[in-house]
Amino acid sequence: MPVPIPTGSASRVMAWVKAAQDNAALPYIVIDKPAALLYLFKADGTLLGQTPVLLGIGIGDDSTPGVGAKKLEDIGPAERTTPAGRYVAKFGRAFGHERVLWVDYANSVAIHAVITTNKKEKRVQRLLSPSPDDNRISFGCVNVGTPFYTRKLSPLFKKAGGVVYILPDTKTLDEVFPRLRLLPYLDGAAQSDPAA
Repeated sequence: MPVPIPTGSASRVMAWVKAAQDNAALPYIVIDKPAALLYLFKADGTLLGQTPVLLGIGIGDDSTPGVGAKKLEDIGPAERTTPAGRYVAKFGRAFGHERVLWVDYANSVAIHAVITTNKKEKRVQRLLSPSPDDNRISFGCVNVGTPFYTRKLSPLFKKAGGVVYILPDTKTLDEVFPRLRLLPYLDGAAQSDPAA
């Protein structure tokens, strides 16, 4: 299977994070929602791998107010969004004492291994399909294949957490990441600095 080339939007965010050192010396993740792909980076910006992800079934970039306090069965399809933005993520306990990487605790958005309890949803098959068109199925959480989650992501974020950047569906990149506008200036400074 060919390695997917990051979209222009994902590449731009990756370049900004590295140039600005926005990750504050922590490991980080860039999630390209339109492509349904997750990119995992060490703190120094080294790419450790990429993997398909499952996302919220709702198209949108904001969580519905109060959605984190609702029962799952009370959350309508339009409310099941994976919010865009920059998040400081840490491991913690979720329902059933499962450990998850909390991205937005208040709105119950986490990254975790793919859930397979509802066979009708075919989540593993959706992850394995070559198209991102069928990767919208969750309540807003980001589902990752179990091997990638347990062998790569979890060990990297287990100690101190990290930063998660989630690209938008409908908003512009500059709306979600206003400091991204500084990238041309950061690139210029890095090129003129002999120590860079």
